[in-house]
Amino acid sequence: MKFFPKALSYLLSVHLLALVFLSLFRLVFYFSVKSSIPTEYLQQSLPVAKSFLMGLWFDNVIACYIMALPLLGVGLAGIFHYGRAWIFRALNIWFCVFYTLVFMAFAGNIPYFAYFSKLLNASIWNWAEYGTTTLGMIFGEASYYAYIAAFFISATTFATLLYLLRTRVFRLTRQGLALLMRPRPTWIQRTGYFVVFALLGGACFLGIRGRLGYNPIKVSAAYHSTNTVLNNLGVNPMFNLLTSTLDNLRPENQQLHLMDAQQAIARSQQLLGRTGITGISPIARQVRPEGEPTRQNVVLVLMESLSAKLMTRFGNPKQLTPALDSLYQHSLSFSNCYSAGNHTNHGLYATLYSFPSILFRNAMKGTVIPTYSGLPTVLREQGYSTLFFMTHESQYDNMNAFFRTNGYEEIYAQENYPKKEVVNHFGVPDAYLFEYALPVLNRHAASGKPFFATLLTISNHPPYVVPKKYQDENLLPEEQIVRYADDCIRQFMSEVRRQPWAKNTLFVFLGDHGKLVGTADCELPESFNHIPLFFHADGLTPREVNHFAGQVDVAPTILGLLRIPYTQNNFGIDLLKERRPAAFYTADKTIAARDSSHLYVYNAETTQEYCYQLDKETSPRQVPFTPCFKQLKQYVFPLLQTAEQLVQEGLTVDHPQTQQ
Repeated sequence: MKFFPKALSYLLSVHLLALVFLSLFRLVFYFSVKSSIPTEYLQQSLPVAKSFLMGLWFDNVIACYIMALPLLGVGLAGIFHYGRAWIFRALNIWFCVFYTLVFMAFAGNIPYFAYFSKLLNASIWNWAEYGTTTLGMIFGEASYYAYIAAFFISATTFATLLYLLRTRVFRLTRQGLALLMRPRPTWIQRTGYFVVFALLGGACFLGIRGRLGYNPIKVSAAYHSTNTVLNNLGVNPMFNLLTSTLDNLRPENQQLHLMDAQQAIARSQQLLGRTGITGISPIARQVRPEGEPTRQNVVLVLMESLSAKLMTRFGNPKQLTPALDSLYQHSLSFSNCYSAGNHTNHGLYATLYSFPSILFRNAMKGTVIPTYSGLPTVLREQGYSTLFFMTHESQYDNMNAFFRTNGYEEIYAQENYPKKEVVNHFGVPDAYLFEYALPVLNRHAASGKPFFATLLTISNHPPYVVPKKYQDENLLPEEQIVRYADDCIRQFMSEVRRQPWAKNTLFVFLGDHGKLVGTADCELPESFNHIPLFFHADGLTPREVNHFAGQVDVAPTILGLLRIPYTQNNFGIDLLKERRPAAFYTADKTIAARDSSHLYVYNAETTQEYCYQLDKETSPRQVPFTPCFKQLKQYVFPLLQTAEQLVQEGLTVDHPQTQQ
């Protein structure tokens, strides 16, 4: 009987064919990130070859998962002498469906990694509920078309080859099977089939586990180099997506566990110089500035993906931000400010409510809306009108519900704008956002009541919509759009200065987070989190402050400038009265802390630590763990763990909580 070996040969051929396709995708990924790999690694063939071998290892894990059920079906069909054409048609459909999903992950991982310097992971599910917006982001950006085409071509080619394998090569059709099924196997042959099937099943199970040890293979197995790009090159994106998703579903991973919570709180009290307020939280304190409140208006502008590395002040040679550079020079500016995380929700959460980003988690989402005290709530209690302007739909990232629950009276979003002004699935461009906001601000100023307005820009986010005026063949689209976003700030401030209320207004500008500028020079490149921060107002002496600052410090500093008394229950400091010994921030599952000469990075997924010596003239240099890095670790871990504890216990407001 030839059926059994023929059927197994077919399965083996499909398995090998899939590995070839996945290796080709990895090759495309390699060439897309090659410029980010230091020359010393490229000059040696071994590190790159090892990444590809690691990749083949992880690809085989995914391929074995997909193969498990087909192998069981073919094994049972052989043992019980049951061969039907529909079985193999069903197997082809099975392989087509699952490998289409795998190819989709591989294709999507390339631009995702280019933008976030991270492999595709569970954070993408935060976008799942915004189907049209997410699809608009994907299909609206021209640079993604090559990867979309690669996906469709690979999926179609793979399906065609599967059909040819089944019908032409192995003849697993009705007519071909009729020949393969004769004669009937003897019991000795069936026993042999069972033994072969058992051996292959064991090999498949071993392939799924990826190793012989006690624990199955994990992402950390791919980390063989000090270069993060080479390490990530060896991980299957679908494997990373699935394991990170499963990790998030486990109860123990619903909370952050960096250290003992009570030890973290005690250490945080020392670091922040606080003893807490009974009934509120262990880090709460009363802030009572000297003098009367100024009653100034406040306009806070969070600029999408504005890495400091895009500004001329911070070394960018392409003159992309003349307006921002001028404002920065004529403001109270902070040169060492870092975003809390690498997503917009992190920047909003930290800037407005002074809580650090807890890795990839979106703290603003949830069926039960969480409550926080922060800049909007304090100013509203002080008699301010509170307004939030965004470009996209108000439901995005649960913003409408969260902000209305936590201090904002008026929300302006895509629902308020004419449809003709909407340019993509993220709504209106920056120019229209400012144009729309100005009359609203004028109206509130005319009421005689002070206002607090937050404006969230979007244009510097894919898909880029660059007006013709700003298109320049000497610049990439992602550089052209920065010039456009910068000029929108110039036009807005030019119009604002003509308004009588401008002289009594504090303007605050900062990035919601950064983006990769240049190449990835370490596990967490500085450009992802290093952002500009400056305060601009009549009577505010322009100067640049070099102390470390974070988005969590923006609200306390604003309230300090306004001389407003309040109960503070968050992690921020007034940057004009206190100093941070270091900056700390996160990006998905990565934690970082830095001082003037050291950078400590911790990967919470792999539990690996990275230590870098910092030098202004050279790229970060990886060095062994020393007491300097231990101090940074003992700074960031307690603060994040304490933030987690306060969030879990609901201790996030500035008044005593009702016990439930």
